[in-house]
Formats: sequence, structure tokens, C-alpha cells
Amino acid sequence: MTQPHEFDPQLLSEVAALPAMPGVYRYFDAEGAVLYVGKARNLKKRVSTYFQKSHGGTRIGLMVTRIARMETTVVRSEAEALLLENNLIKTLNPRFNILFRDDKSYPYLKLTAAQAPAGKAPAGPAPAAHAATAFTRMAYYRGATEKKHHYFGPYPSAWAVKETMLLLQKFFRLRNCEDTVFNNRTRPCLLYQIKRCSAPCVGHISAENYAQDVANAERFLRGQTQEIVTELERKMQHHAGLLEFELAAELRNQISALSKIMHQQSMELGGKNADVDADILAVKLHGGKACVNLAMVRGGRHLGDRPYFPSHVQDASELAALQTDEAASEAAKSVESMVLEAFIAQHYLDVPVPATLICSAPVDKLLIRALSAQSGVKLAAIHQPREQRRIWLDMAQKNADLQLARLLAEEGSQQSRTRALAEALDMPLDKLDTLRIECFDISHTAGESTQASCVVFEAHKMQNAQYRRYNIDDITPGDDYAAMRQVLLRRYTKLAEAARHNEARLPDLVLVDGGKGQVSMARQVFEELGLDLGLIAGVEKGESRKVGLEELVFADGREKVQLGSDSAALMLIAQIRDEAHRFAITGMRARRAKVRMGGSKLEDIAGIGPKKRASLLQRFGGIRGVASASAQDLATVEGISRELADEIYRALH
Repeated sequence: MTQPHEFDPQLLSEVAALPAMPGVYRYFDAEGAVLYVGKARNLKKRVSTYFQKSHGGTRIGLMVTRIARMETTVVRSEAEALLLENNLIKTLNPRFNILFRDDKSYPYLKLTAAQAPAGKAPAGPAPAAHAATAFTRMAYYRGATEKKHHYFGPYPSAWAVKETMLLLQKFFRLRNCEDTVFNNRTRPCLLYQIKRCSAPCVGHISAENYAQDVANAERFLRGQTQEIVTELERKMQHHAGLLEFELAAELRNQISALSKIMHQQSMELGGKNADVDADILAVKLHGGKACVNLAMVRGGRHLGDRPYFPSHVQDASELAALQTDEAASEAAKSVESMVLEAFIAQHYLDVPVPATLICSAPVDKLLIRALSAQSGVKLAAIHQPREQRRIWLDMAQKNADLQLARLLAEEGSQQSRTRALAEALDMPLDKLDTLRIECFDISHTAGESTQASCVVFEAHKMQNAQYRRYNIDDITPGDDYAAMRQVLLRRYTKLAEAARHNEARLPDLVLVDGGKGQVSMARQVFEELGLDLGLIAGVEKGESRKVGLEELVFADGREKVQLGSDSAALMLIAQIRDEAHRFAITGMRARRAKVRMGGSKLEDIAGIGPKKRASLLQRFGGIRGVASASAQDLATVEGISRELADEIYRALH
């Protein structure tokens, strides 16, 4: 059969010249967008299949007809090709690959490195400016890691980290206070009183004994609880032999608490030979959507679950099936396996991988070998597990089912709301997936720190990455109409010009939080810019300002519309308006706090350099403490004269 599409002869000659070697290929459309990234053990044979066969009206055919350019990279092995392929998928976001997006980094539990030599700390407050560095601090952490500190995780959620921190406080009494607070304590805090901290800040424990508690905490996090209990029992007997019964009783209580944790873990793990560190991966497919549920076990403790929802599953599964033609053994690979392999390859590029992966579908052994070589960890991927591993997998599979059902329900509800709004406003119903709504709100406190927000709703959901805040200046404080005029001019002046040249797209609906006054101001701006007045609608509070009685006010002269409290369209409008209000008020509060607490920053005050700034922050425990101090208190800091103290006080107030 002949191809229904004529390809560029240059492209076909490039395909014919490809080597019979392992590599990675990328397809691009005429606009330069990446269509697909694939790997091959034989580039020439693999890529040729796309151009030599007729794919009809399939998804493969749709993609092939859009190929305008191709790039290839030759590598040394198929394993290397596999890793490069998934690196490129995460970087390029191709249209026809299974793609997992992770919009936030994983949280870790951080134990800072002690930087002072071990020894007994003197009684009373910390004697030196950096005494806190002698005592390890535990903290919740996200971001890039440093080699000098110890990090445990990653954890599936912030809640899991904080729960672990509570356990460490209970069992080992580690501190979690900031160094500036630590260095300025003169007496123990409440955590010491409730036996959740050993108060190293005031010398109630030596650096040597505190370091031992830290070492035990690290062993606990690695699942070595029995070793800790054995050592504590030895110490308890030693103190009892010396008739130090109070110390022995404290150790007894600690042993009892740890024993309860050990019993709980043995129930969960099903014996001593169970995995200490493992990830359980369960996949569920339904309605063209997929969910991969990741459950984490670290140090013998089940830390929780985290769901992932890949995109392009339908497109990618058909294209991936084409790649299995090279090996008959791979011909029966399921979509579940393809989704799991895509997750494993993309997810563990950036996240530490445990030694055991328990999977709901079989995965390619080549992928596991490649991942082992990259991570330096000997991996085992287990399909069809038994005993406790089966219980874990069944739980993960159930969570995947529930999470996917929730997603489908939410998407169906959101799409029905979009349709209801379009019907209520007589908008076209054939392009609901691209319907774009922008909503504006103004926020200030009695005219102070005025800020405007613009939030965006598109593709049936809020598009957080497209939100914008605008600082409003040069208006009469409290003049919301002038603020609305300024933000609309700043938002649409350039956009309107670009839209006239087909270089940008205007929204299908512009919502302003307010009634006739705000709509009138928006109308003036749109008239000046030559924009369609039919785009503007104001959300006016109804009678008694009750929720559900809102009315829509239009700039083009249409009658008001009251949608009704049970209207799906009103639910969508309320959702967008409330999000605009939330985004505006959080920005306004942050700006107000910066003005009130920071004034001009400390370093911007004449006469304040890095040393004086550090002395002030250290003495008062941070900028809030400096701001709340009197001029007389500020003058007690070394290097701060009374005149400079007065200047600092004025700047911060």
C-alpha cells in the first residue's frame, strides 16, 4: 500500500542513511514541536517501520503525517539508549509519549551535621554565637541536598515527614529549633517540659550524649530498632547497678516505646526477612486514563502512598506497540507494563531508588539492569509477590483504583460545569476543551499594599502556572475602580496588539469580581483597546450578599443573569472567583508584611553592614524580633549607636 502522505525527500534520505546501531530518535513537526522520542537497538530498522508501512487513520498514522524533521543519537548499548530516551522525554515533553509530570520535589527529613568537637556543654545559655552548630538539628526539607548533612527519605508527603519527626522527638528528644533561637535561649522551652527535647540550648545534655541520641535516631530511621533496644537495655542495667534509678526508669520508658514500634513493624512486615526499603507500584487503567500508585516502605515503616496520573496514554500505547515488532517475546506486552516502565524510567532519574520494586505488572529486565547501573543499587523488580509483599501490592492496587475513580469523577464534574457555563452564556459548545477564562480581583487593607490578581481557567481546570499578580501604585488608596483600570490596561494592552497579528490569543471570558462599577471600568478599558465588550462579565453579590445569589453583570448591555444556587455554571464561576480572591489576598498580605516587618531591608539602612545585620538577627532571633525591639534595646547590641538604633527603629516602623 502507498503512503497517503508525501514526505520530504531529504527526510527519507536521512532515514535510509541511518546506521544499524542502538540509539534514540526524535520526531518534530513543522513548528518545531517534539512529537515523539523513541529508542531502538537498531535505528535503521526501527525508524524505517514508520515510513514504509501504511498506518491508516490510527494514532501512529496521525503522528507520522506530521513528521517534518528527525534527530537521532547513536549510543553504545540499548540500556544507554533507554536511559537517554527517558531523560529526553522528561526534558522535551513530547506529544505522543507516556509522560509523568511531578510538579513538586519530594520532602526529606534532614539531620544537620554537628560542626563542633564533642564535649560537655556548659550549663546556661549557649556560650558562643555558633554553639548551635555543635548539636544536630532535625528539620523538614525540600530542595537540593548537601553532602555534609544527612537526609532520610524521600517521603511521599509532608505529613509523613512530620509524623516521623514527632517520633524522633518522642524517642530521642532531638531539637528542631532554628539556630538563632537556640543561641538566644536562657531557659528551656515547652518541648523540654513535655519531654520532647533534651534542651541542649541551655546545657541540660552534653554534646557527647546528644550525639549518641542522634546516632540512635539515624539507626531508627534505617530500621535498626533492635540494635538500639539492646544498647539501651545495657545502659539501663548499668544505671540500675549504680543505684541511679531515675535514669534507669527513663531508659526503661524509652525501651518500652521503641518495643511497641518494633511490634507494629513486625506485624506490617511479616517477619525479619521482609524488605526494610521497598517501593510498591500498582497501575490501574480505565476510560483512557491511568494511575500509578506509589507506596513507600523505608526503614521497615510504611510511609504512605502517592498517586501519579500520566498523560498521552492512548497515543503512546499504540506507538509503543509498534516498537515491540523487533522482538517476538515483547509482542504481548500490556499497556499496564508500558505505563509502569515509563514511570520507573522517568521517576527514578531524579529520585533515589530502593533495592526492591514490587510491581503489579511485569517490567522489562533491561530497564531494571540499566537503572541498577545508573543508581549503583542492585535492584530487584518483583511481579506476582507472595505473603506480606502481596498484601502491600493489594493495598496499593486498591488505592490506585480509588484514586483513578476520584480523578474521573472530578474531571467529569468539571467538564459538566464548563458546559453548563457555556450554555448559560450562549458560548460555542464545540471548543469547550480550549475555553479560556481570566478572572481579576483587587485586595488591600484600608488602601495599604494594593494588589490585583489574575487567575486562569483553561482545559477544564485552573492553570496555576499562568497566574499573575500586579502591584498597584500611583492611585488614591482604596480606589478599587482605579486599581481595576490599571490592572486591565497592563494585562491587555500588549495582548490586544499581539492578537490583531494572530500572535496571541485573547480569553473567551473575562470575569471581574464586582458589580456595575467594576464592569463599567472594564468596559472603558476594552473600548480604548478596541476589544469585544461581550467578553466582560462581573460577578455581583446578590441580595444580602449570600452565597448562591450572585448575579452576572455584562458590559455589552445584556440583562443580568442569576444562575441559581444549584447551578453547575455558578459553581464554576464561584470556584474561579474564590481562587482569584485567594491569590490576591495572599499576595497582598505578603506585600504588607514585607512593608511592615522589613520596611526597607536591614542592609538597606545606612550604617548597617553584614556584621551589624548578623549581630542584630542573632540577638533578637530574626527580623521579627528586631522589628519588635525598642530603640533602647537595639542600642544594646555591640556596634549599634543610639542614633543608629533610632534610625533602625524608624525604618522598621
